[in-house]
Parts: sequence; structure tokens; C-alpha cells
Amino acid sequence: MKYLFLLLPFLFVSTINYSQEKKTLEAKRISNPPKIDGELDDEVWQSLTAYGDFNMYQPGNEGTVDSAYQTEVKMAYDDKNVYVAAYMYDPDPENILRQFSQRDEVFVQADHFAVALNTYNDGINETHFFVTSAGTIGDALSTQNDFDFSYNVVFECRVSQDDKGWYAEFRIPYNALRFPEVDVQDWGVNFYRRINTKNETHTWNFIDNTQGNESQYSGNVTGVSNIDPPVRLTLFPFAQGVVTSIDGETETDFTAGMDIKYGLSDSFTLDATLIPDFGQAAFDEVRLNLGPFEQTFSEQRQFFTEGIDLFNKGRIFFSRRVGNAPTGDVGELAENEEVSEYPSKVNLLNALKISGRTKDKLGIGFFNAVTEKTYAKVTDTISGNVRDVLVEPLANYNIFVLDQQFNGNSSISLINTNVTRDGHFRDANTSAFVFDVADKGNNFRSSGRAIVSNVHRAEGWETGFQSELDIFRIKGNFRYRVGHDFANTTLDINDLGLNFRNNFNNFVAGASYQIFEPTEWFNTYRVGITVRHRRLYQPSVETGNNINANWFFATKERFAFGGFLGYNSKNKDYFEPRVEGRFVEFPRNLGGRLWCSSDYRKKFAYDIGVGHRQAFDEPQRQYFMDISPRYRFSDRFLVILSTDLSIRNNMFGWIDNDDENIFFGQRDVRSLENQITASYNFDPYKAIDLRFRNFWSIADYSDDIFWTLNEDGSRSLTDYDVEENDPNRNFNIWNLDLSFRWRFAPGSEATLLYRNQIFKLDEQSTLNYTESLSNLFNEPTQHTVSLRITYFIDYNNVKYLFSKSDPAL
Repeated sequence: MKYLFLLLPFLFVSTINYSQEKKTLEAKRISNPPKIDGELDDEVWQSLTAYGDFNMYQPGNEGTVDSAYQTEVKMAYDDKNVYVAAYMYDPDPENILRQFSQRDEVFVQADHFAVALNTYNDGINETHFFVTSAGTIGDALSTQNDFDFSYNVVFECRVSQDDKGWYAEFRIPYNALRFPEVDVQDWGVNFYRRINTKNETHTWNFIDNTQGNESQYSGNVTGVSNIDPPVRLTLFPFAQGVVTSIDGETETDFTAGMDIKYGLSDSFTLDATLIPDFGQAAFDEVRLNLGPFEQTFSEQRQFFTEGIDLFNKGRIFFSRRVGNAPTGDVGELAENEEVSEYPSKVNLLNALKISGRTKDKLGIGFFNAVTEKTYAKVTDTISGNVRDVLVEPLANYNIFVLDQQFNGNSSISLINTNVTRDGHFRDANTSAFVFDVADKGNNFRSSGRAIVSNVHRAEGWETGFQSELDIFRIKGNFRYRVGHDFANTTLDINDLGLNFRNNFNNFVAGASYQIFEPTEWFNTYRVGITVRHRRLYQPSVETGNNINANWFFATKERFAFGGFLGYNSKNKDYFEPRVEGRFVEFPRNLGGRLWCSSDYRKKFAYDIGVGHRQAFDEPQRQYFMDISPRYRFSDRFLVILSTDLSIRNNMFGWIDNDDENIFFGQRDVRSLENQITASYNFDPYKAIDLRFRNFWSIADYSDDIFWTLNEDGSRSLTDYDVEENDPNRNFNIWNLDLSFRWRFAPGSEATLLYRNQIFKLDEQSTLNYTESLSNLFNEPTQHTVSLRITYFIDYNNVKYLFSKSDPAL
């Protein structure tokens, strides 16, 4: 850490002045707002100045925009909204791609236009508002090119078309934005136009592809002053009914709750969810887990995916911890007792988050969630008596974040997470210092974090530490990086964060070469190499090294291909044995993957990949193949199939341990995953969606080769009684979701969902896929039908209900 802090003063020094010409757009205050219908025939638009002269951005900066594809924009505002009109001229409007899709699905086979609004003009944070040529809207938070499409606000946009091109009309309410409380606003803005038939993207303000981030190239907005926005209070009440049937038993449930957004000021917003219900969250893609680490899944619950960019600073917040499985156990059981019911999750009672940024570019965030007491059931097998055992008490989860941004490309952050559980249960507190600093010339960037974890158990507090430091060259065709990662043996952030490993002292270096202007054959390509050296911190021993090469090419015809090649030295794995201080040695190996992807603009397209990995000195072989064809039957109907096949022969892994020995076994592992995704879009507001996944995997120990682990990491052959503990596995899971979504008003949505689930795990590892699937269908199938309706209420539209006077008077 002392080297990290010695470097920091130099990182804050800007060695090269960085400047660029920025365009300026004047927004006009209006008194008669336009009707949002996409026609752009309102009187207000006729009186405003048009801003055009767009620049080439992709596939490269060279050249000028064809005069037949010019774009113009106009911008206005009042005390309620910001308004934008966009004119996208096209000499062949009948051939504009217009694939229909639903909200946020804006990167489909359709042209799109985007407003990138930076209300702090800080070069870092932008809110993007999209619309496609088919009328689909989308929004995302962008922080240094990191887009978060889980961010959803209520805004309106409509499109129209004539023989000159297509047009878009935006109404963006102030409750969708955050801005400093000053008389005269200093905003930045850029506009993007994507033309799919030409494979080009144009921007209003020029963006240099070779350096910096997109958000640093915003133009300036003048004229926005003395805004008196209305109360920023929006309510999202919901009601949900669920009917579940499994094995002849049917259950019904009805829930209702509310999400609230309240503007504490022009800059800060409170988000809260009361009596939440996440029954319609997408299913988790569960797999057969043979490794030493827990299986984790991405967040599907909207409250925990929307607007959490501040809380993800430092990567010490893993939202699936809130409402995850209980942390306690049932303790010692009596002679005739067994655990008859153990809950898989803990119910969330409520959650809130407060976040925003001051005029001095200081971001402040606070998150709080409370989960309820959760009990397991223990049954006496003789008397039948049942007792409840508390396995998770009332728990409180907190996060506090401070994030100072500066120079238009840098930030430093302090984050603290805290979990407090009632009673004699585990508590935890984790703090992190995070920095991401670049010089003004965007030549070099350094990022890193220092984390201190504290966990309270029955025996007292235990403190852990982790640090990361990376330095990057970020300008030009040739780029490189060096880095160091460290963690001591007691690091543990898993109460509200996620770390699989601790006790490491690793080093990394890498270099890459890429082009930013198209060549005769390619729109872009990139080749790179990365070398890693891995060690334990305590004891200081080498655990392994690897070197990887990767490449990516995209032709002018939108055909892409690439791959990687990687070599791993002997690896001392200190986690697979599941016993502290012990390790098993895996052999040297060489492997790679090749892939290609065809042009999605065509009705039929595909993605294909093949891979292989070969061990040295041992008979281990791995083969991989994935294929995903897609067919667009029309602009409304798209079907995507995918199949992933994995064959791993003569592998070995942990199976058991007793007081004296750690046992490993040789296994063949097969995995087959089939998925279907289909969508029929009636229009940008209504769609039927199908999502299907079947995952099958076996771990077969039929070779009857077993070992005990030696102290030096090698293995000695032994006999192992599979009758006592059969390690063979046959895992099969089936999930199907069929839904109808209807966005019947801005911010309001109804979803009717049918879900079908089957699962089976046994020891019949010699069954083939067809036989395993047949057995799966003999299992009870869970059928679920649910209807959820969410309605958007803006307080300003209903506040007269709370007034004592008659609004008609």
C-alpha cells in the first residue's frame, strides 16, 4: 500500500493540457409546449434554431457525413420538462430498418437516435434517452462509457416518417433528471444517430475515437435558467396475483405494494420499495456446481438493478446478498430429529436508497434494507413434533458512499457497507477507498481500491485487507497495462459483497494494438496479450502463471471473428481440497477458442464457437462448441436458438474428506445447454415473449480411479467406497417463461406470466441426455401463472385530490 499512496500525488497532476472545440446549443424557454406525437408540426418547433453539421463517429472519424443523411436537432424547456426535436433525413426512407422491440431493446435492426444529457457537465455522468425508427424508447445511465440500462425513468418520445426521412419528439420531465440548484444551469449534451443500413454512427459534437471517453466530448447547452420544477414525487403502486400448482396441490397468493421516487432536492432522490414482491423476476440459470465456491447469479430484481451506479463503486456490494439464503444453521439435532424444511431465501421487508450529486460534483449515496426473521423446521421422526429454529434474525443492511469527480475523467470514492443482525449472529462491516484517475490529456489512467473487512463472530472481530492497483496507457493504437492484486488470509466481504478467494499476491501485464479507422478489409480489429503471475501471500509461494493472446476482427460487411489462445503452467490450487493449508496440483495445459458472428441485419444470422484444451503429462481433454442461429421472420417476430456443448474427459476433482484423508476422483463431465428466445412485438408497447432453458450435466466416476491427496499436492491411488458416498451426478433442469407485456401508459405496465419448472438431481451419471430428459419429465412439474399490474402516478397530476379547495373553482 505504501507504493500506492506514493503514486497518488503524481496521478493528480495533469501533465498535458487537453482541449477541444465544443459546439454550443441554445435551449429556448417556451410557454406553449408541443404535443408529443412525432410530427414536429407544432408552432414552437418552427420558431427555434436548428443545430446540425453532425460528425462521423463510427466506424471511424475520417470522412464527412453524406449530405443526404443530415441530422438536425432543436431543444426547448419550461418549468416541467425538456423538449427535443430531431430531424433524421434519409434519401431512401422506405428501406430504413425498423425492427420492433420493447423498452430498452434499442440495439436491434433499426436505426436509432439518442440524446446524451449531462446536467452537471462534468465529462463523466450522462443520461441517455433513446428512440428507434420503430418507436421503441430506452434510457440508460452512462458513467465513462459504462452503460446501465436497468435505469428506468418516465419520459415520452414519438416518431414519424415521411418521404424525407424520420423524426423524433422527446418530452423529458425534470423528475427524470438530477441537476444542481443554481439559477443558471451549465449542461452538456451530445446527440447520436445510428444508421444501420450504412453501418455508421454520427454525433453532433465531434468524438475522437482514439482517446478519452464519449462523455468528455459533450457540447454545451446555454439558455437554461431560473428553472422552478414541480414537486418530484412519483408513485408506482402494484398488485400481483399468483396461482401455483405442483404435484396436484394448488396455492394462490395476492400481494400489493408500492415503489416511491421522491426528489429531496433538484439533485437528490429517494427511492423506496414498500412490501416488495419479486415473483416475476427472471429465473436464475442454475448449473451443476462441482467447484469449491458458491454458485452466484446476476441480479434480476428491478429495485436492485436501477440507479445503483454509486453503490457499485469499489465492487463491495453484491445485491443478491439481500434476501439470500439464511446465514445460520439449526445447530445440534437430537437422535431422532431431522431438518424437514430449510428456507432457500429470506424475505425482504423494505428497502430505500438516497442518491445524488452536488454542484461541486460530490456524489452521495445511502442504501438501507431490512429482512425479516426466518425459521427452519426440525421434525422428530418418532413423535412427529415440529419445532422452529431461527436461522436468520431480523437483519439490517446499509451502504454509504461518497464519490468526488474532477477533471472530467477522474474520481475518488469512499464506501462503507454494514450488516447488523439481531441477537448472537454474525455482523460485518467493510470499507473501501477507490480511485480512478487520468491525466487531462487522457494518455494514462490509474485505478485501484483498498478494502478493509471486519467480521464479528462469537470469538470476536476479524479484520482483513485487500488492495488493487492498475496503470493503463489509454491513448493511441498501442496500449498497455500493469497491475497488482493483493489480499491477506482474513479478507471476507461476503455479508454484503462477494469474494471467492483471499490470500493472494498477484501481478499482471498486458498490451494491445487496435485500429480506429477502417482499412480496405476491416472496420476494426484488435489484438492483445496478457501475462499473469499468481502467488499466495502467506506462505509466499508461487501458485501458477498463464499467458493469453486474444484477437477480434470485424469486416466492412459486418462479419466478425476472433478467438483466444491460453497457456497455463502447473497450478497449485489451495481451494479445491476444501481444507485450509492444503493444495492440489493441476497440470500444465494449453487451449483456446475460435468464434465467428454473421451480419445481424440479414434475416438469418448465426454465432458459432469451438474450443479445445489439452493437459500435458495427464490425459485430461476438454472440447467445447456453441452455436446460436437466429431468424427474423419479420420486423415483429424474432427467434433465437442456442446450444452449448461441453465435453471434459479424464478430469479430476475433490469428492470427500475424513479426519485423515482428502479424496479425489477421476470424472468425465458432460454439459448440454439448450435455449430458445422468441419475441413477437405487436408494437413498441405490447409483446409476447418466450424464454426457455434446459441444462443437463453429468459427472461420471465410472473409471473407478480415486486418489488421496498428498502433502506436496500430488495424488496417490486408493480405493474409495462409492456405496458409502456416491459422487456420481446427473443434473437436469428445465425452465420456461411465456409472458405478455403491455406498457399501457407511460410508466405503467401489465405483465401476464406463465412459468413452467422441473428439476432433478440423482446419481445416474451413465444416462445419456435423452434418457435423463425422460426421467426429468417423470418429476412433478411446477406451473405458475401470475398477473402483475404497475401504475405510474405523478403527484403533480393528482395533487388536487389533497387540496381542500375545488380544483374546478
